[in-house]
Amino acid sequence: MRALVVYETIWGNTGALAEAAAEGLRGSAGVDRVDLVAATGAPAAIDPEIDLVVVGGPTHAFSMSTASSRSNARQQGATDIPARGIREWIAELAPPSTAVAVATFDTRTVHPRLPGSAAKKAMKALVAKGFRPVDSPQTFGVHGYSGPIADGELERAREWGATLTDA
Repeated sequence: MRALVVYETIWGNTGALAEAAAEGLRGSAGVDRVDLVAATGAPAAIDPEIDLVVVGGPTHAFSMSTASSRSNARQQGATDIPARGIREWIAELAPPSTAVAVATFDTRTVHPRLPGSAAKKAMKALVAKGFRPVDSPQTFGVHGYSGPIADGELERAREWGATLTDA
């Protein structure tokens, strides 16, 4: 089995959780290769040898980030703003030739707990492209916009990644 983990990160938290999920996948029986790539460098089409795609990004304004919400993050002190997030990558992504398995996750502030989910919106867009969900969208908590990641969430992301091959 081969997996591709595509993520968007601004403060580094979502990237760290993507790495943890990839570690969990790598430790699963039957997984030969896991590639981890930022949305800015993600492929325009999914390689036919990929069996599972995992997509993660921060929740901004109740959904996936936009150029405007990433600009707002810069105004809040973020210095590593990606030119393209998962929203743009999914929009440009070619439909897969077969129903490739997909799982999504997002990061959201623990307090205040705001509505909306980048993971749910990403899943909906990916299913519309022809991907097959293997799990419900997951949310991992962070403290404030810049983090840090909430206690236990990195381990939970590792464990979640390890379960994705079961589906």
